[in-house]
Amino acid sequence: MKATALSEWIARVDAAEYGLCRRLNRGASFVVPRRIFQVASRLGDGVIWSLLILALPLVYGREALRPAVVMALTGCAGVAIYKVLKHFLVRERPFITHSTIDRAMAPLDRYSFPSGHTLHAVCFTVQMIAHYPSWGWVLVPLTLAIAGSRVVLGLHYPTDVLAGAALGLSLGMLGLSFA
Repeated sequence: MKATALSEWIARVDAAEYGLCRRLNRGASFVVPRRIFQVASRLGDGVIWSLLILALPLVYGREALRPAVVMALTGCAGVAIYKVLKHFLVRERPFITHSTIDRAMAPLDRYSFPSGHTLHAVCFTVQMIAHYPSWGWVLVPLTLAIAGSRVVLGLHYPTDVLAGAALGLSLGMLGLSFA
């Protein structure tokens, strides 16, 4: 697909998603939901996942070393994948394309496809739950909040989040095949 055709296709997808994106973004106009989603989004910036990976061997001993290393590697692969996709697809964030979408938080970078926050949250949650199922009660709601925050805060379209989740699931499953 040529650059112009790709840009036109992305514009059509953006327009098709606008209604749902706008409805979900209205949640950010209320103080409590906005603050909850801002906190969830900040937790998804990466620090929490790095701390979790570093803590695994401290909490679970030597048996956690391999899963921690694999999680770190899949995390690095996730960064590389989403940066390449963002560079080539250059999908503007909803608040840039649509003036009625409110940006309730500053983004980490310019482009929106795919959601790196969702990619990493799903990737790490899949691997953690496979190795340590008791973490599910914390990580599943956190992952859902991180994914939802991206649209509610006006930073991503729903398909950005779905693509991030699919990529994260794929990376998580790949990581499990090595751990």
